[in-house]
Amino acid sequence: MKSETTFEVRIAHKQEQAAGICSLELRALEGSSLAPFSAGAHIDVHLPGGLVRQYSLSNDPAELDRYVIAVLREPASRGGSAAVHEQLQAGQQITISLPRNHFELHAPARKHLLLAGGIGITPILAMARKLARDGADFSLHYCGRSRERMAFAQTIETAQWADKAQIHVDDVNGKSSLGLSELLQQREQGQHLYVCGPKGFMDAVLDTAREAGWPAEQLHYEFFAAEVEHRADDESFEVEVASSGQVVRVTPAQTVVQALESIGVCVQTSCEQGVCGTCLTRVISGQPDHRDMYLTEDEQAANDQFLPCCSRARSGRLVLDL
Repeated sequence: MKSETTFEVRIAHKQEQAAGICSLELRALEGSSLAPFSAGAHIDVHLPGGLVRQYSLSNDPAELDRYVIAVLREPASRGGSAAVHEQLQAGQQITISLPRNHFELHAPARKHLLLAGGIGITPILAMARKLARDGADFSLHYCGRSRERMAFAQTIETAQWADKAQIHVDDVNGKSSLGLSELLQQREQGQHLYVCGPKGFMDAVLDTAREAGWPAEQLHYEFFAAEVEHRADDESFEVEVASSGQVVRVTPAQTVVQALESIGVCVQTSCEQGVCGTCLTRVISGQPDHRDMYLTEDEQAANDQFLPCCSRARSGRLVLDL
């Protein structure tokens, strides 16, 4: 697969946005400029130790001179969030990718309902800023377990469009003030829903929306992380590289990416959890066992592409367009 275009930027500012969350303002180096982006976009950030992680852009796409990301320090960090918090400092140069967007606003929508949980506010905030600037009809609901851990809460409350936003903090019993069922039952014609946050929050929103009759094409979402699933009944299978005819066996303990690396075939990855789509690979023959959170149900059913960082095979062999 082709590698993504990367370039150097400078960390102009690093700031604590909430407990366990810091933001980085990235600016172009002297003599260069940043590529434009759209609300909902993310960038790959190359971190110390060879790690690559994806972070959503939270600032208004109209700001052409900077990118702003916010990073939650995960207790079970695989190294990425810890590196951002501990090793990156203002003044440093880092490598990033061009912005990509798998979570775009639906321009023809008559109304937009934005739902964010925790650090999922980052792409949602960019959307709110864009919609407010365009004079679009939207509302924002931002949910968190505690006010201290909600990044950009004060920014939202002091924005010119603050009347379109509500912040919901869990009470002492862990219950949110957001009446999700009631909210989603009030669906209007031409309204689209956008949700981002922890998996449990997103599952609750999407399940409730589907039960309330929201059409799939009006539901837009982006998962930040997923667990790579290993099952007790996983079996070995073969992967064939179409361009060379090489065949490698993938053991139950391996991912397809790891097995391919063992024979010198490198597939570009980023999240390694089936979320970002960086490693998306065309399947020439065979039946994938999809375990990602990137492809839609229809795309998975087509069985002509899969994510080798997490998915496996239902057939004895997969022939891949590599």
